[in-house]
Order: sequence, then C-alpha cells, then structure tokens
Amino acid sequence: MEPLIRNLNNIAIDICQLLALFVISIGLIKGLIIYLRSALSFSGSAKTFQESRLQMGYSFSLGLNFLIGGSILRTTITPNWEDIGRLAAIIVIRTILNYLLLRTIQTSIPGNGCVELNNSLNLKKSLLENTRDKIL
Repeated sequence: MEPLIRNLNNIAIDICQLLALFVISIGLIKGLIIYLRSALSFSGSAKTFQESRLQMGYSFSLGLNFLIGGSILRTTITPNWEDIGRLAAIIVIRTILNYLLLRTIQTSIPGNGCVELNNSLNLKKSLLENTRDKIL
C-alpha cells in the first residue's frame, strides 16, 4: 500500500509542477501578445502595458500557488526536520512573492476600490485633524 501512496503522491507533485509551468507559460504568451498587438498598432499606451503586466501577474500568482502545493505534497510522505525547514522557507518566500504580486495587481487596477479607499481615509484623517485643531 505504501508504494501506491508514494506513486500517487509523486504523480500529484508532477501534476502541480506541470500546471504551474503551463499557467505561467500561458500568462507570458498572453502578456506578450497583448504587448505586441499594442506595439505593432503603434497605439502603445500605458493602459495596454498595464494590461499586459496584469495578465502576467495573475498567471504568476496562480503558478506560485501550484508550486506551493507541490512543495507541500513533496514533504508529506517522509518529512524530516531538514525537509520541513526547507518547505517552510520555500512557502514563506513564495507567499511573500505572491502577496507582493497581488498587492501590485490590486493597486494597478483602476477603480478596484484601493485608491478610492486610501483617498477616503486621507480625507477623513484631514477632516479629523482640522476639527481637532479648531477645538484646541
């Protein structure tokens, strides 16, 4: 029974890595197509460049998630402290990369609420400071 579980685990790891490779490759190709279409039509605007970056960003994020899943599966069969430490380091690095990538994507999308929320908070803060100054 144990060899069957090891084989299934290895297959699942390979599938996760292939999915990551596939998703990242497709994202790169789509981003390149968007960019080249804009460059060849001589309408190269910041909007198309941003759209290209967003397309690649989404793909990288999803690909990183598949790689994290594969790393977790790799450690599940015979974990020792070295493997667990390596897994923890990999997960921390990939999670930080994913977080920064998603934060960049969220601030890049116009009208997603992040910019409006920051502006609203800044306005409330300045109103509060003005009111406090008048009282004091």
